[in-house]
Amino acid sequence: MCPRHPRHLPIFTHPGRSVSELGMFPELNNLLNTSPDRAEQGKLTLLCDSKTDGSFLVHHFLSFYLKANCKVCFVALLQSFSHYNTVGQKLGVNLTTARERGQLVILEGLKSSADIFFHPQEEPHPLRFLRETSAESLQPLYEFVREALKPVDSEDTTWRFPVLLVDDLSVLLSLGLGAVAVLDFAHYCRATVCSELQGNMVALVHDSEDAEDGENELLLNGLSHQSHLILQAEGLATGFCKDVHGQLKILWRKSTGRRDRSLIYQYKIQDKNVSFFAKGMSPAVL
Repeated sequence: MCPRHPRHLPIFTHPGRSVSELGMFPELNNLLNTSPDRAEQGKLTLLCDSKTDGSFLVHHFLSFYLKANCKVCFVALLQSFSHYNTVGQKLGVNLTTARERGQLVILEGLKSSADIFFHPQEEPHPLRFLRETSAESLQPLYEFVREALKPVDSEDTTWRFPVLLVDDLSVLLSLGLGAVAVLDFAHYCRATVCSELQGNMVALVHDSEDAEDGENELLLNGLSHQSHLILQAEGLATGFCKDVHGQLKILWRKSTGRRDRSLIYQYKIQDKNVSFFAKGMSPAVL
């Protein structure tokens, strides 16, 4: 299962503080005016990346919701569990422990894609479409999400609310599914997780900016209209710059009759931290 673009994640911390003390990226929380103890519910957050690697946003929200004591279903289609766990430990969360205590349910796309071809399946597999010549439905994957996040009275720990995290939906297009099928999956997940269970959904979509890639554009536009918050990481139009590595567009979608609100920040990634600043306000420029 190959991603459309490479993923290389630097490790972020804050000067003078260890990663375990942070658990996520505090500057991003400040920009979004949120924290794990006061996270909103019933929201769909869309993550996009264009001409850059936006995987740091996925790791941020994964650690954010685990720190918030939420029940998390993570559909991980791009990387192995060990990759996410290694980065998670650097951000102060242990995915192995979270999975063992029932807080985290993870579908490993890389492992599952091999299992479905080389091992007999006694029950319908969430990625069953991989064996179908003309896959048109993601219902087994939706059923997996619904089962993973449904309330269980016998659980010893009461989680605050459920969260679905998908990394990333564009992979499903690469595997032969159409945008309509992926949008249907997202719609049913949103109805179940955000509306019925009053939880949150976070999904990454890669913006290919390819004029001929109509399916990806349809998926991105469809999810944009459904989202409450959109975070779009973009590479610089001018290309590489040692002092500014990209920019992050933040768009808060409002209800009908109210104007959307948006902000744009540039950022610089260093060895152990990421800094955000207004356009043209890089410390190197000042």
